[in-house]
Amino acid sequence: MKSPLLSLPGAVPAEGVDEGVAAHYGDLFREQRALADGTGFVDLSHRGVVAVTGADRLSWLHLLLTQHVSDLPAGQATEALILSANGHVEHALYLVDDGTTTWAHVEPGTQEALIAYLESMKFFYRVEVTDRTGEFAVVHLPAGSIAAAPEDAVVRETSYGRDLFLPRAELESFARDTGKDAGGHGPAVGLLAYEALRVEQHRPRLGFETDHRTIPHELGWIGSAVHLQKGCYRGQETVARVQNLGKPPRRLVFLHLDGSEVLLPPHGAELRLADEGPEGRKIGFVTTSVRHHELGPIALGLVKRNVPLDARLVADTTAAAQEVVVEP
Repeated sequence: MKSPLLSLPGAVPAEGVDEGVAAHYGDLFREQRALADGTGFVDLSHRGVVAVTGADRLSWLHLLLTQHVSDLPAGQATEALILSANGHVEHALYLVDDGTTTWAHVEPGTQEALIAYLESMKFFYRVEVTDRTGEFAVVHLPAGSIAAAPEDAVVRETSYGRDLFLPRAELESFARDTGKDAGGHGPAVGLLAYEALRVEQHRPRLGFETDHRTIPHELGWIGSAVHLQKGCYRGQETVARVQNLGKPPRRLVFLHLDGSEVLLPPHGAELRLADEGPEGRKIGFVTTSVRHHELGPIALGLVKRNVPLDARLVADTTAAAQEVVVEP
């Protein structure tokens, strides 16, 4: 779904899974600084929007999700996963309930598979699951923003900002409301700036930090998206076994990349131990790499759990120093 905000001055379209919104509007670092300062907004209208209504919605979702949501207060944001029977991450949901409807935004293009799974689990519960992507657009206001949310927007407030479920028909008028005097939110900021701050904050993203065998422990999702004291859900056995009896096979790391390189290592670039040279064994891969306005080139990556914490790494041919995100 192509955003109308791609018609704004300077807009450069994003590619791949993020196609349909702007990667940037002509000045990546200025846009990053705006977000870091609590101004501007990010068009996330390519993300899927799923709504669940009905008297049983929270108790029903509680049975399916990794998060404790049966008593979720109206207006309180949370996030949750859906796992396979073997405990591998299949879906990531970013949730808020407005008192009558539970809203979730998900990765672009994943809403159909998510809805199909939810529909298959309805049984006798009083719930309705609806794809609202065509009617609602997700817009992000950064932490520190004093902009007023439109009255008809559902707001999901987190430590890193507010996600608005905004009627899609209002997206263009929202973008025009940039003046600060009337509670305006500031100019449009591209997805690359949003991603740079996400990497800085060590926040994993489905399809980037995950692959077909990812379990929640590897990415630090225990606690934030997985509640360890709730009842049974699909994949819980793996979560409990790793939590109580073992360690995950891999761990998320934050990488400072050599700033002298012109190109960033792409998603999937092999990580190796620098001391073993270019023919050394693969110990992981780059998941997301970005250019940060203060930190320079940085990345997230997945490495084997037993990689020494002080080991110097190489991403393809780019030197990389690691910081711990998930303890080994």
